[in-house]
Amino acid sequence: MPTTTVNFVRHGEVYNPRHVLYERLPGFHLSDQGKEMVKASASFIAHDEGMRAATALYSSPLDRTRETAEIIEATVDPVREALGLQDFQINFDPRLIEAGNEFRGTRIGYGKGALWRRRNIVLLRNMRRPSWGETYQQIAARVKDFTFEKVQEHPDQQIIVVSHESPIWTFRHLMETGHPEHNMLRRNTDLASITSLTFDSDTCALLGVSYVSPAAGMIR
Repeated sequence: MPTTTVNFVRHGEVYNPRHVLYERLPGFHLSDQGKEMVKASASFIAHDEGMRAATALYSSPLDRTRETAEIIEATVDPVREALGLQDFQINFDPRLIEAGNEFRGTRIGYGKGALWRRRNIVLLRNMRRPSWGETYQQIAARVKDFTFEKVQEHPDQQIIVVSHESPIWTFRHLMETGHPEHNMLRRNTDLASITSLTFDSDTCALLGVSYVSPAAGMIR
C-alpha cells in the first residue's frame, strides 16, 4: 500500500516587540532567534532519511513562512545534492495561509483591541467556532483540500509543508477526532516544530501522526 507523509513545519519566532496580532499583515519577519529555531528544524530534516528526500516543498506565502521555507531550502539542498537528489523549489499555496482574524493589527486588550469595546465583545460571542474570524471548519476545509490533493500527487513520497499554528493544529485535530473545533490553549504546535501526518496515498485515510520540536530549547 503506497503511503504519503506530509511534514507540516510551523514558522519560527517573529520579531514583534509591540505584541501586535499580525495575522496576515505584511512586514512581520522572523526574529534572529526565529531564524535559529528554523535552522535547528532544517538540520533535523536534513538528517532524517525520509524528510531530506522529500519530493516537494510547499509554503504559505506570508513573510514569516516564506523565510522559514527559504532557510529549509538553503539547509537541506546541499545534502540533497550530495545524495543526487534534485534541489528543492518552493511552491507557495494560499490554502496554507494563517487563519483570518478580525483583531488583526491590534494588541489584544489594548486600544482598538480592548475586549470591553462593543464590536470586540460581539466578536467573542462563540469561542468554539471561533466567531472573531475564519472558523475552524473553514480553516480545516482549505488545509484538507490542499493536503488530499498533494497526497494523491505524491504517492509513496514525503513532502515538506510550511504553515502556521492554527491551520496545522486545526487540520490535525480534524483528522484525529473527526471535527476541527478545539481548545486553542491546548494546541501542541511549538514554533518551528514538525507535525508529520502519514496517509494512504489512494484513499487519503490517516495512518499515523508524529511530532517533534527540534527548537524546543530556544522557545522563550
